[in-house]
Amino acid sequence: MTDKTILILGGGIGGIVAATTLRRLLPRTHRVVLVERESRHVFPPSLLWLMIGERRSGQISRSFSGLARKGIDIVSGTVESIDPVARIARVNGRDIAADYMIVALGAELAPETVPGLAEAGHNFYTLDGARALRAERLLFENGRLVVLVAGIPFKCPAAPYETALLLDADFRRRGLAERVRIDIYTPEPGPMPVAGPEVSAQLRAMIESRGIGYYPNHPVARVDAANRKIVFANGVEADYGLLAYVPPHRAPAVVRASPLAGESGWIPVDPHTLQTRFPGVHAVGDAATIMLKMGKPLPKAGVLAHGEAEVVAHNIAAEIIGRAERRSFDGHGECFIEIGNGRAGFGSGNFYAEPTPKIRLRQPSSILHYGKVAFEKYWLFRWL
Repeated sequence: MTDKTILILGGGIGGIVAATTLRRLLPRTHRVVLVERESRHVFPPSLLWLMIGERRSGQISRSFSGLARKGIDIVSGTVESIDPVARIARVNGRDIAADYMIVALGAELAPETVPGLAEAGHNFYTLDGARALRAERLLFENGRLVVLVAGIPFKCPAAPYETALLLDADFRRRGLAERVRIDIYTPEPGPMPVAGPEVSAQLRAMIESRGIGYYPNHPVARVDAANRKIVFANGVEADYGLLAYVPPHRAPAVVRASPLAGESGWIPVDPHTLQTRFPGVHAVGDAATIMLKMGKPLPKAGVLAHGEAEVVAHNIAAEIIGRAERRSFDGHGECFIEIGNGRAGFGSGNFYAEPTPKIRLRQPSSILHYGKVAFEKYWLFRWL
């Protein structure tokens, strides 16, 4: 058996799961190399708890050094180019060649693509943005808070709705419910539309039952930070006192510049094996795109990246070791939906179901909230 090198680009959820699973399944003579530019992994689902002061940065992040102790080679640096034909990535001016490559570079957040957006509000998809919003919310005691979805697709489809519900609960707890109004503006036709009309209607009812305004089909054109005004492509304008936003997402620049990119900029992959059109090269998580039978792409979510990464890692290991067994990603996904006051809902189902995904939303409860707390602690302990 010839020793192999598996190169994983990106240390998000998909990259960590792929690297850890491969290291567990393969003899140590084979190299598992993970390239990541950050020194610490931040667990994305917990950013919303940090936003409302229920977590500190150190509680939701871990060093990548734990992966090194497991026998994974950690390369700290930026991926500058990808050659999927030769399976070579250039990192910090140095070429790294591999027998197998897994692209898990996630999505690039691009608030600068909407004029005025970055200067106007807080991007709660980043650690710095969530921390800034945490501080700002304590100073905001009167006026209109807008949660803005500035582009689609975006990862974690429930996040903007969780944000509005968690902030609403926070303002109510501090006796500010009568003084602060929360509104959501989004280009989507409804909350989490890929989950189907029933789930979308359930989630919208949760939002509006709390007095939160919901404005679908509102793609943003620009933001006037000086006058605290949002201008939408449909001609509507909205004033705000505090702005929390989901930034536009796009494929990373290094992906868009590579032969991997499809017409959308994302990497098209086989829906069951996550293979690209290049032999030995896979893509998982947010960087990949899978078109569902209903004509919409598979949502970008950490739980889906996790499942995809396990399938890819098992299949690569089986091929190297010479086992016939192969796994197939089945499109199953699930997520908790935090609504505040120690309660959460839970959506789960099959996105690959035909003709449309079959997703069920369980009503919020304290048990589900503590389920998410337990999952957070387990994930950080198990994988890092």
